[in-house]
Amino acid sequence: QVQLVDSGGGLVQAGGSLRLSCLASGHTFSSYHMGWFRQAPGKGRELLAVINWNGGSTFYADSVKGRFTISRDNARNTVSLQMDSLKPEDTAVYYCAATSAPYWEATKTHERYEYWGQGTQVTVSS
Repeated sequence: QVQLVDSGGGLVQAGGSLRLSCLASGHTFSSYHMGWFRQAPGKGRELLAVINWNGGSTFYADSVKGRFTISRDNARNTVSLQMDSLKPEDTAVYYCAATSAPYWEATKTHERYEYWGQGTQVTVSS
């Protein structure tokens, strides 16, 4: 069992930066691949980035590639999302999630994520 707590959201102007954090409880954090998702009003949940269990592999959606960076610290049970060059269209609720999916491609499907944070609101003003 893993419990996830998201934090770091807020209001920022276009072009600014935010850093989201996700703190996991439990002793098995390092065995999970971790993802960041977002959901804007009236839209489906969008995968943004994934990092594998030891931080050796990452994936980014085209919409955030080059602007967002995912990282993790297994010693501190945390995964972070550094968001730079933010745009108004980045406004959404952001969620971290954990998956024990057995192969890498499966981590790109939100249905494979077993545990979710509560979400943190990010609002980017123009």
